[in-house]
Amino acid sequence: MANILLSGSVAYDRIMVFPGLFKDHFLPDKLHNINVSFNVPRQLEHFGGTAGNIGYNLALLGERPKLIASVGNDFVKYRAHFEARHVDTDPVQYIAEAGTATAYIITDHADNQISAFYPGAMEHAYKKELPLTPETMAVISAGCLEDIRTLPGIFREKKVPFLFDPGQSLTALTGDELKNGIEGSEVVFGNDYEFHMLSQKTGWDEKTVVEHVQTLVITHGGEGSRVITKEKEVRVPVVPVREAKDPTGAGDAYRAGYIKAMLLGREPEDCAKLASAVAVYCVESEGTQEHLFTIDDLKERYKTAYGTELSLEA
Repeated sequence: MANILLSGSVAYDRIMVFPGLFKDHFLPDKLHNINVSFNVPRQLEHFGGTAGNIGYNLALLGERPKLIASVGNDFVKYRAHFEARHVDTDPVQYIAEAGTATAYIITDHADNQISAFYPGAMEHAYKKELPLTPETMAVISAGCLEDIRTLPGIFREKKVPFLFDPGQSLTALTGDELKNGIEGSEVVFGNDYEFHMLSQKTGWDEKTVVEHVQTLVITHGGEGSRVITKEKEVRVPVVPVREAKDPTGAGDAYRAGYIKAMLLGREPEDCAKLASAVAVYCVESEGTQEHLFTIDDLKERYKTAYGTELSLEA
């Protein structure tokens, strides 16, 4: 089994669904002085965070990833949740004087989101020794900014293959810091909006990015994803959704499916197909770690969507 290290946020998600559209409550001539309140019928607390979500989905795929993240004095519930699902929490760094990071997310009926994030323990850089082995693959996702800045250099020095997914941390990173994360990574992930921001900050377009990485993956929601390498670009359609409930966390589920296929030695296009097959289960569930699937069901949906058999054997 591969030694998968997941750096990123581990957080509690407080998710609210607004029964309307945000755009109906913003006045174009008053955007300089916004004072808006949304009534929501209920609030749900879930386990979340980028590293947490990726780890949960990798565990569903039979892996036992390790969390390389800082957590707070209220992590007990999360630890029990993960240990029951075979995600390794032993490497986490405990910060006794802080709480675990918490995300507050409001989603409207058009799947637009407004989020606020309390970082808590996540603000502390990871100082423990990294549990490296010859089979290590690492993921650097949105989370502690200092970790995002320092881990790429460590992984390059140690010759550890890593994937770079700055996501929601993009706004706080400089162009040079993003270039540092991109340089030498196996895969750079981002949705269409995130890549546009990354491109603005670095001055690098898609062609330039793939000069520094093996693969660039840009997701486009319901329109699928684009997988770009030095040789070609491939568009991969989504697996059809049976009933959409909440898109939160689908991107992290996508990353987990992609990583699993990479570990099996699959080509980037096939990695994106498995990624899409895993992500659809998250979209069909409320919360980022509430969905479940069997491998047989996953194979069936993959074959229905793409017309080929899915093998999870190396």
